Amino acid sequence: MAAAMARCGVAVLRRGSLLSSCSFLMHKNPCARSGVLWKQTPSRTFFNDRKKLHTAPVGQVFRLRPFHVLVATGGGYAGYRKYEDYKIEQMEKKGIEVPVKLASEWEVALYKSVPTRLLSRAWGRLNQVELPTWLRKPVYSLYIWTFGVNMKEAAVEDLHHYRNLSEFFRRKLKPQARPVCCLHNSVVSPSDGKILNFGQVKNCEVEQVKGVTYSLESFLGPRVCREELHFSHSPAPPGNSFQQQLVTKEGNELYHCVIYLAPGDYHCFHSPTDWRVSHRRHFPGSLMSVNPGVARWIKELFCHNERVVLTGDWKYGFFSLTAVGATNVGSIRIYFDQDLHTNSPSYSKGSYNDFSFVSNNNKEGIPMRKGEHLGEFNLGSTIVLIFEAPKDFKFHLKAGQKIRFGEALGSL
Repeated sequence: MAAAMARCGVAVLRRGSLLSSCSFLMHKNPCARSGVLWKQTPSRTFFNDRKKLHTAPVGQVFRLRPFHVLVATGGGYAGYRKYEDYKIEQMEKKGIEVPVKLASEWEVALYKSVPTRLLSRAWGRLNQVELPTWLRKPVYSLYIWTFGVNMKEAAVEDLHHYRNLSEFFRRKLKPQARPVCCLHNSVVSPSDGKILNFGQVKNCEVEQVKGVTYSLESFLGPRVCREELHFSHSPAPPGNSFQQQLVTKEGNELYHCVIYLAPGDYHCFHSPTDWRVSHRRHFPGSLMSVNPGVARWIKELFCHNERVVLTGDWKYGFFSLTAVGATNVGSIRIYFDQDLHTNSPSYSKGSYNDFSFVSNNNKEGIPMRKGEHLGEFNLGSTIVLIFEAPKDFKFHLKAGQKIRFGEALGSL
């Protein structure tokens, strides 16, 4: 009985001591009265060989910066758009007409906030890294399986031959893999790809996809003087509109064709006809995706993106080929133009630079034969043809069809 009373006394003393300690803390630290015992940010403590190691406060470690928020928000929105594009593709396969829904200005600005130019340069550096021989086949095989690449058409089918991704993207085809249409008055596809749109240019507007247009003048830039283009035809009467100024012969019309190159397509592009390239205009710009879903969503997408415009003439007048850059396609190469450098780290918005291939020593420009190698992309992208032809020129196409380099786009 005495022992039990002694234990109760000890417990009472301990409880009283604890209450006294808490009262002392609350008296000394006013914050404790509201239930807060420490004012400082909690930190983690680790023990290493019986020594306490204190890490930095959690608030200091996970400090969000505006750049991180911007990249995360923009990247998340880009992912959402990819999902929307996938749904549109499924609707098209089922034959359901997709309504046009254009992006607002803030949506375009948000998309542009994603550092696609920086990512494209990083992707270009990665493509040039030489892969170990044992790793080449697994990496290339995964790409082939993902995008449906037909390696039986490649001049070199052995995957171990390609030292890096860049060489694999720029692989050459067997000569017989792409026979070039031999019709005398035909324009052939400069690349493999998907036909997004084609037809006559009307009211100085060009369709990038059905129902979504862009300005012809914004896309090509100010008109190049006829003396530099060195036209051999008698010029048409001067017109008021930009479109009329490009037509060099009375009775002709201006036509256009848009070809989208997917990542699995052949990445080189060729001359679509016999013509002379007189002038090159390079527009630095954004590198947004140019897949059909985005082209349907952003008006004047091709005018926002970096592009290289080659202009000249063929037997019927004005002819131009424009290579449009895209995400991971900052590198656009023209084989005969060593001075062209795309996707530079910095550029002035709305600027462009010109280069003339016509000189005192070369008054004809650069002659190109139908089917001749012209240039290449680092990955899939878009090619836009805008050219002059007589009114009886007919396209042999339908929107959305797949086409291969060398097949006829249209003829007289």
